[in-house]
Amino acid sequence: MPTKSPAVELEVDARVVRVSNPERVYFPEIGATKLDLVEYYLAVGDGIVNALLERPCMLHRFPKGLAGDKVHQKRLPAGAPDWVETVELFFPRWKRTADELCVTELAQVIWAVQMSTVEFHPWNSRRRDTEKPDEWRIDLDPGPDSDWAQVRRVAHVAHEVLDELGATGFPKTSGGKGLHIYVRIAPEHGFADVRRAALAFAREVERRSPTDVTTAWWRKDRDPGALFVDYNQNARDHTIAAAYSVRGVPRALVSTPVSWAEVEEVEPDDFTIRTVPKRFAELGDLHADIDEHVFDLAPLLEWADRDEATGAPPPAEPD
Repeated sequence: MPTKSPAVELEVDARVVRVSNPERVYFPEIGATKLDLVEYYLAVGDGIVNALLERPCMLHRFPKGLAGDKVHQKRLPAGAPDWVETVELFFPRWKRTADELCVTELAQVIWAVQMSTVEFHPWNSRRRDTEKPDEWRIDLDPGPDSDWAQVRRVAHVAHEVLDELGATGFPKTSGGKGLHIYVRIAPEHGFADVRRAALAFAREVERRSPTDVTTAWWRKDRDPGALFVDYNQNARDHTIAAAYSVRGVPRALVSTPVSWAEVEEVEPDDFTIRTVPKRFAELGDLHADIDEHVFDLAPLLEWADRDEATGAPPPAEPD
């Protein structure tokens, strides 16, 4: 019977986090262990904390590594120390509340990794008012027959539209086949209006790139070679992997901030827990100043009014 590796105690700022089973292999394809995952998150600490700061956060946990079952967890796992912070959320569909992780310091991230978290999926609002998003998320979601060249083309169109609006977009790889672009917004609108604005933007990108882009919500209505600009990632309780979040895939890919110039150069597979720490040490957090570039959604809401006045349907309700 194999013996368990001894636990490791780590000092993370003013906290001590005990990491059990540090040698458990989480990513068999590359031989990366639980401790490797912890060390990755320590290496990108400022970046992951900036991405999660004071946001409700759903956890994707793999208690036995990728070879075992994946757990989507809204509620904070039991046994948290008193310095792990939470925010209470109400879920109308289930008529219940849940206390979700609300990161304010790096030790809380490392504790969540100790509890087998691989992926961090934060809300686009913060705990001061969870019903008013301060982040507009543009998700470029490739179809089954799409390739990275198409993602690049659409990203450039999206960048062009953002520039015309006077909005500063912060791109990152998704950790899969797509690209995300984040725009900081003032927390003055509810989720419904942010979704309307996001759909109006998506439709403008579609108008400029009709052979590459679709805004059709139902998969059956999409060309498999079209890229979907997923406006519903701005719906309440819809989350995507944070900047610097590892993804639960065999090569331990990372959702990684990139510059606009790099979009033409990089490939999604470039970014793993093996490569991103060196990049972070050299470049720092490319999303570090996102809070300094706040965009007013008013022009996009005017576009939404225009579209709806000419018969375009409002945003489809997500499942």
